[in-house]
This record gives sequence, C-alpha cells and structure tokens, in this order.
Amino acid sequence: MKDPVRLAQWWGPAGFSNRFDVFEFHTGGKWIFSMIGPDGTRYPNEAVFSLIEADRQVVIQHVCQPHFQLIITLEPSAGGTLLSWVQTFADPCVAESVRHIVEPANEQNLDRLSAVLG
Repeated sequence: MKDPVRLAQWWGPAGFSNRFDVFEFHTGGKWIFSMIGPDGTRYPNEAVFSLIEADRQVVIQHVCQPHFQLIITLEPSAGGTLLSWVQTFADPCVAESVRHIVEPANEQNLDRLSAVLG
C-alpha cells in the first residue's frame, strides 16, 4: 500500500481509476485523491492514515462524506498472507444506505488487488 503507483492500479471497484493529489504514507499523513468512474465521473476523497504498522496494519480515517474508518490487517498464514478488511461507518444509517454499493465495491477492490499481486 505504501507505493502510490501500485496502489492506484487496484484501489477502488472494477472499472475505476485513481488520481492521487497527496499521498503521505506515514501515521498522521494525508491521502487526497479522486476515484474516477468508468463514465469519467470524479469522486473526491480525503483520508488520514491514523496508524501504520509496517507489514501488519494500516488504519485509514475517511474524513469527507461518508465518514468511516478502514482497518486493513495482514497476518501470515500457511498459504501466504491473510488480509482482513474492516470498514466501520461513523453513522449506522449511512452505513445501511450505502451497503448495497460498498459490499460489492470492496469485493471488487480486493479482486483487483489479487490481480495486481498475482
């Protein structure tokens, strides 16, 4: 995740691309970027890396709407590395209203990561 060029290749759902304006990969660092949909629509995002433990965990606070925390954890396993992806929204009502978008989008995001790593 620390390489913005590689991260831009897989971050987001299928068909999306990214433009990173600020990428400060350290605890407290900002991440300001646009996700660009297949139709060219730009979706501005701003986040802060609230915790980075090298090769173990990254905690991201999404500081624009919708507000959420994303915890990505890596654990060694017999077959390689187990990735845990936990996204918690600040407002449960917002979480429920975007669930139909977020759940498949996160799966696509992880599929794209697998393809980049594969």
